[in-house]
Amino acid sequence: MRDDTPVLLGAARTPVGRFSGALRDTDAVDLGAHAVRAALARAGDAVPDQILLGNVVQAGNGQNPARVAAVRGGVPTTVPGTTLNNVCLAGMTAAGLAATLVRAGEIDVGLVGGFESMSRALHGVQVRGAAKVGDAAMVDLLVRDGLWCALSEQGMGEMSDAATAQLGISRADQDAFALASHQRAAAAADRLAEEIVALPGLDHDEGVRPDSTIDRLANLRPAFTPDGTLTAGNSSQMSDAGSAGVVTSAGRAAALGVEPLAEIAGYAAVAGPDPTLHLKPAVAARDLLKRHGLSPGDVDLWEINEAFGAVVLATMRELEIDHDRVNVNGGAIAVGHPLGGSGFRLVMTLAYEMRRRGAELGVAAICGGGGQGGALLLRRR
Repeated sequence: MRDDTPVLLGAARTPVGRFSGALRDTDAVDLGAHAVRAALARAGDAVPDQILLGNVVQAGNGQNPARVAAVRGGVPTTVPGTTLNNVCLAGMTAAGLAATLVRAGEIDVGLVGGFESMSRALHGVQVRGAAKVGDAAMVDLLVRDGLWCALSEQGMGEMSDAATAQLGISRADQDAFALASHQRAAAAADRLAEEIVALPGLDHDEGVRPDSTIDRLANLRPAFTPDGTLTAGNSSQMSDAGSAGVVTSAGRAAALGVEPLAEIAGYAAVAGPDPTLHLKPAVAARDLLKRHGLSPGDVDLWEINEAFGAVVLATMRELEIDHDRVNVNGGAIAVGHPLGGSGFRLVMTLAYEMRRRGAELGVAAICGGGGQGGALLLRRR
């Protein structure tokens, strides 16, 4: 491995809390800070020279919440930082951008990841400059800034119900996939614990349901449209969490005395032409693999974000990959989907599992609001 090869080391995360669950009173920035502190400790106390963290529903989190989270997590105030928001892609984009900067010699050590408290998202009202008499309507900023497609001007769930029907993905297949997510996450509790640094009152991913059954899932009502197939059971959970890691060069990792989790071989992002989600991870992954002279069949392990079970089912069908290589420790249906933190959580979970299995190639892929997709390639030699 060349000395300037970008590598991932020191990845850590908080437990993922359920919506309005155990972490409902923990500030989003503090979730990020907790992950940052743990990641830096695992990276030999590396001092970053650039902060790149994702946060989507930012209202009320203060100026540049990524930098505040980093400083609270122990990063010096002399380090510049950028808060990324390309919706669900943000945490993965952070890792991809940092790897590009390391490869170009522009930075030495990048702090990456993302965080979200969906439980603490604010409601807003426009009163400045408005009429001084009468009622004013509240806007749920979790919906407006996190769950509403600003391009198609509709909810992500409603739009995805229609796309699922167009792709011919059945309710039964979605429910079976959701059950597998919970079963796999429950069976992987000890493995996932390797990523987690506990918070007071929570030391595990709160949304995993080991007792979930196909009958319970089948009896759930449609969540978004009267005749839709997306339900609360086969869609991702709204969640609270933070995740962080360090991206540096192989040479710098050796100097720190820390063994990298994996090489970050490449990153790709795509968009459009339509705002739907389902096929964007597949398009991004295919683009990424083509750049490296690879095909989906060459990849040992996949982490594909379970925004909706139908998204992963569509991605697997499009890329012709088997479920036994995809989300082997469960995914966002069971673990949860804290918007700004999910992209890097996928990368981290993939890297740890590749190390356990001795896998050579892994791809993390994700869809994002407005019809975007991202994919990141990890390699272990």
